[in-house]
Amino acid sequence: MYPAAIAEQLRLRGSDVDAVTARAELRSLPDADVFAAALAERRAVVSENIGDFTSLAGAADQRGHAHYGLILVDPAKYPRGNKRTVGHMVTQLERLLHDHPGDDATSLRHWL
Repeated sequence: MYPAAIAEQLRLRGSDVDAVTARAELRSLPDADVFAAALAERRAVVSENIGDFTSLAGAADQRGHAHYGLILVDPAKYPRGNKRTVGHMVTQLERLLHDHPGDDATSLRHWL
């Protein structure tokens, strides 16, 4: 949903992150497949698609399968068309990565 520049900036700051928008094999996949790829790669998902991803995470929780987290983005706070959104998201995501440095499957849900 967001520009690959966010992941690029976070990588420049030392974080192991990736962006669906930067990976052709992920771009057109359904949300369930993106969630599965994130699980396989031990990654959290950052999305404003709250309904789909909370449902997917809830289903994983009910099956007893921990996942690597959801960072749920309020589109009113981080509008995709605003030039400042990339910088704001980089700052907030960097802070979150600093506060949660491990790659444990804790099923964290965090709102930006």
